[in-house]
Amino acid sequence: MSGSRGGDPRGDRRSSQPRKQTGAQRDSSKGERDPSKGRANPPGERKPGRSHTAVGAGADLPRWLRDEIVRTTKKDRRDATLNLLSAAAGSFEEGRYAAARKKLLEAKVLSSRAGAIRELLALSCYRMGLWQEALREIRTFRRITGDTTHMAVEMDSLRALDRLPDVHTTWETFQELGGSKAAEAEIRVVYGSFLLDQGDNRNAWEVTRPQRLTSDAPEWEVRRWYVAARAAARLGDKDTAKQIANAIEEMDPALPGLDILHEEIA
Repeated sequence: MSGSRGGDPRGDRRSSQPRKQTGAQRDSSKGERDPSKGRANPPGERKPGRSHTAVGAGADLPRWLRDEIVRTTKKDRRDATLNLLSAAAGSFEEGRYAAARKKLLEAKVLSSRAGAIRELLALSCYRMGLWQEALREIRTFRRITGDTTHMAVEMDSLRALDRLPDVHTTWETFQELGGSKAAEAEIRVVYGSFLLDQGDNRNAWEVTRPQRLTSDAPEWEVRRWYVAARAAARLGDKDTAKQIANAIEEMDPALPGLDILHEEIA
C-alpha cells in the first residue's frame, strides 16, 4: 500500500460502513498481514442494509443514516447527497476505495457536517495510504460526533507519517476520552506495536497484557494478545509468551503472523 512503511500491511481490510450513533459515543464493536498492525476499522461495525422495498434517494441506506443526512444537509442538496453516499458505500464494500473517495469528496461539498460522510471518507483514504487526508477527515469526524471509535486509525496514520510525539499524545487523549471495548483493544494493538517498534518492550507489555485468556475472546482481543506475546518474548519471558501464543493458536490457528511469533519465542 502506498505510504506503508517497511512493507508491513496495516491490518485486516474488511468491509466497513458508517454506523449508527448511540449518543455521543458509538460502539464499535488481503493476503498475509501482521496482526499487530493497525486496522482500518474495528470489528462489529454496522453495514447499511440494502432495502428492496424502500424508494427514493438513498433508499438502500438504513433509515438512521438517511435521517442523519436529512438533519445535517440543506433540503435542496439531500437527494444528491444520499445518492452519492449510497454509491460510495457500495464502492467501498467492493474494495474500490478510489471510487468511493471521489464520490465522498463530492458529498462532503454538499453536506460538510455529516459525520457519516467524513467517517467513510477517512477510511477510504486510510486504505489508499493517503495518511494526511485520512488523519484530517478522521479528526473532523471525531470533532463532529464525539466518537472515539476510530482513534486507532488516527494513531496509525500518525505513525505512518512519522509524527511520533503525536502518537503518544493520541494515546493519552484516548485515555481521557475513553471508548468501547473494541475501540480500546484496537488502539492498544496499534500503540503496543508502535512501542515495540521503538524498542520500548516493557511499556508495550503493560499496554497489551491480557487480563485473562478465554476461549470465547473476540477477534480484536486475540490481536491484542498477539502484541502482548511479542512483548513478553522480547522481555525474555518465554513461558508467558508461549502460553499466550498457545491460546491464540487455539482461537485462530490460521492467524497470519503466528509463524513469526513462534520464531520470536524460540
